[in-house]
Amino acid sequence: MIAAVNALLPPLLSTLERIVWVQRHLDPSVADRLADALAPHAARLEGPLRALETERGEDELEFLRARLVDVGGQTLDLVRAFVEAARAGGDPFDLYRALRRFGRIQEALYPLAPVVDAISRWFLEPDRRFDDALVERLREGAVRDERGGVLHADNEREERGGCSLYVPESWDGRTALPLVVALHGGHGHGRDFLWTWLRDSRSRGALLLAPTSLDRTWSLMGEDVDATLLHDTVEHVAGRYPVDRARMLLTGMSDGATYALRCGAREDTPFTHLALLCGVVHPVVVGDGGLERLRGRPVYQVAGALDWMFPVATARLGRDLLLGAGAALVYREVADLSHTYPRDENPAILDWLLTA
Repeated sequence: MIAAVNALLPPLLSTLERIVWVQRHLDPSVADRLADALAPHAARLEGPLRALETERGEDELEFLRARLVDVGGQTLDLVRAFVEAARAGGDPFDLYRALRRFGRIQEALYPLAPVVDAISRWFLEPDRRFDDALVERLREGAVRDERGGVLHADNEREERGGCSLYVPESWDGRTALPLVVALHGGHGHGRDFLWTWLRDSRSRGALLLAPTSLDRTWSLMGEDVDATLLHDTVEHVAGRYPVDRARMLLTGMSDGATYALRCGAREDTPFTHLALLCGVVHPVVVGDGGLERLRGRPVYQVAGALDWMFPVATARLGRDLLLGAGAALVYREVADLSHTYPRDENPAILDWLLTA
């Protein structure tokens, strides 16, 4: 059975890495090319997965076998759903729906990180995968106690208003940690969005909080019903774990980015830094004096030159408004980015959070 596990891991992890790449380059106009890049991974994965399905070993290894079979099966389903949607050329949102399964796959795989070295390294930033000391600290922390890891509070996928939290296993139990609060996009869920940031938080030792909006998206129109719950959740986390109050980042994607700016511009905001990815400056922020409250505030804005939902001209208008208000703005316009989450920006955002 160990041989079967070792045969499955390389094609499984390479397929997951290819999904990361597809997700980063997701653009309906090139869906057929993305499908062509992803489809061959299914054939490489199928044989080793079938072989592991038929194996039986010692009882203590059955959890490992069963979990890898589950993750492999879910991965094949995702690949097939994406390829089918891409080649059908129908509703482009079917592509996003197929990739939405990726959060569940990573959630199912993560419990194996403390016992399978290759999986632990996959859940790190690529530049840190050969940091043996970090891998060992994470393993020892996971084995030593239950202070770290992924936690959920009223955040099943059919629920709204809960949150998911990641506490680095390498945390020593005393040192104050920077906090990243990551807001999902429209129709998204914090339990899934957590995984867009977990590699980076795990690599850098940052607390990661991924809340879920009360409704299908954040409070972009009318009364801001999400802010009080969001602030209370942050304070609850800060009461349980030592948060570095000078390094509290509110970030988000699409609607989450737009709301991050609205929430971060409130007078009562606890957040010191804002990072906006593929979002817009909401008119409410302009109308209620929020821009003036951003004077001197570190803001990191990422726009996609290929964004079909929020065209880059809209992002440039937001950039000019933020600069005119006196925000300490870092503006990044990415030539090959469409309307999707650029996970490769996360390391730079964390570098900025720790130094800005």
